[in-house]
Amino acid sequence: MSKTAEAEGALETRGIEQVPDHERTAKTRELFPTWVGANISVLLLTMGASLVVAYGLNIWQALVVAAAAPVVAYGLVGLIGIAGKRGGAPGMALSRAVFGQRGNLLPGSLIWVARWGWETINAVTGAYAMLTILDIVFGVRANSVLDMVMLLAFVVATFAISGLGINAVQKCNKYATYVFGVFSVLVLGYLAVHTDWSKVMDHGAGSTAAVITGVGMIAAGGVSWIPSAPDFTRYLPRTASSKAIVGTAVGGAGIVVLPMVLMGAVMAVSTPDLASAADPVSFLGEILPTWIAVPYLLIALIGMLLINSMSMYSAGFTAQTLGFRVPRHWAVSVNAVISLVFGGVLMLVATSFMGSFIAFLSLLAVAFSAWVGVFGADMLRRTEYDGRAMADTTRTSAYWYRGGFSPAAVASWAVGLVAGLLFTTSDWFTGPLAKNNVVGEYGLGWVATIVISGLLYTALPKPAVAHPAEAAGTDAALAESAEQPATAGV
Repeated sequence: MSKTAEAEGALETRGIEQVPDHERTAKTRELFPTWVGANISVLLLTMGASLVVAYGLNIWQALVVAAAAPVVAYGLVGLIGIAGKRGGAPGMALSRAVFGQRGNLLPGSLIWVARWGWETINAVTGAYAMLTILDIVFGVRANSVLDMVMLLAFVVATFAISGLGINAVQKCNKYATYVFGVFSVLVLGYLAVHTDWSKVMDHGAGSTAAVITGVGMIAAGGVSWIPSAPDFTRYLPRTASSKAIVGTAVGGAGIVVLPMVLMGAVMAVSTPDLASAADPVSFLGEILPTWIAVPYLLIALIGMLLINSMSMYSAGFTAQTLGFRVPRHWAVSVNAVISLVFGGVLMLVATSFMGSFIAFLSLLAVAFSAWVGVFGADMLRRTEYDGRAMADTTRTSAYWYRGGFSPAAVASWAVGLVAGLLFTTSDWFTGPLAKNNVVGEYGLGWVATIVISGLLYTALPKPAVAHPAEAAGTDAALAESAEQPATAGV
């Protein structure tokens, strides 16, 4: 996004250090295609189908869910994104100011590991899209070897885009937004003409509890982007509109989530197997004619590439905050290798992709939400971040606090995380408090996590807020100290 520091599309070399004010020339409108690109996923179609098949909702209830979910999830994305313009640094670097230099390693490690799973799901979905295109166009049937070849190709392409940096990601998102819009209109038009609308409209309504659960399920996917929000806003000037940051996040996500969830709900009325398919994309070749299915799968493939590229881009920063003394684009390679290995296991072993995805999503949201509650509550009292203190990982840092930890932040994060898991239910794990209460019934363990960790942090005594250091000489100090491991000075 910075046209001063980097040539557009060139390799971004800046790591987790604070962006100087003179390089913060981005525009808030550039965030819109970012959040469009973050949601171009055929998994939304499958989740929309689940609203009808698994939750028993009718089309009007699905519409409510599809409209409410992006407002809930990406409203939080936009709010946390405001910290990026305040501090000019990635989310997990700003997090050092909240948790302390050592304390930040705890949520940072968990979020980094959680990203492995998210990137694995995206890589597998992208590989399935390529396999489906080969089947439709050339009649090539999938096998274990071809599965791994497609997975490898997808991961390599993801690494290439995310390794280049923010300008490459933003440019790809911009063009993908236009192409996706065109083909989405084509799919919507085809469905409007060929759908048995009497069957759709006659579908019975589900319970209010099911509607709330549906909102929670779809919003949980967006929660994973909340800690990454400052990564995409740090090149904004300090004077950028906070309202615009929130608006572009909600609008960019909503313009994709709403139609895709509805399309999935409509498709499920005539094709209920869509909600439980072992392969989350091959059904498109059965429901849509070839002249629509192939290009739509191609743009979906591009969308999955962009989603994974954005995730790996942020994961590179997280790895640096954990003490990996490598440039950001090489830190990205660690997640690329991990997603390749885990993706291979999922494609070769898992019997129910969607069941695994929903179970993973519920646990993933809790892992991210504990950090969100504490960091969000801290934003209410902190309007600036000290770039020198963030980069200084020794005892001299203003963010060293007590032995490198902020007791209030770490305790609130840990309590919120455990409490959220107690209220969470999934195919893989069911907390002891997940039944016989409204939170567990509605699948809102991640909401409980945010509320509990945020309220506890607000109530506990906290270290004094550090004031940013003088700008003179700061850039040189940051560039040198950003490469220090987070455990320095132990």
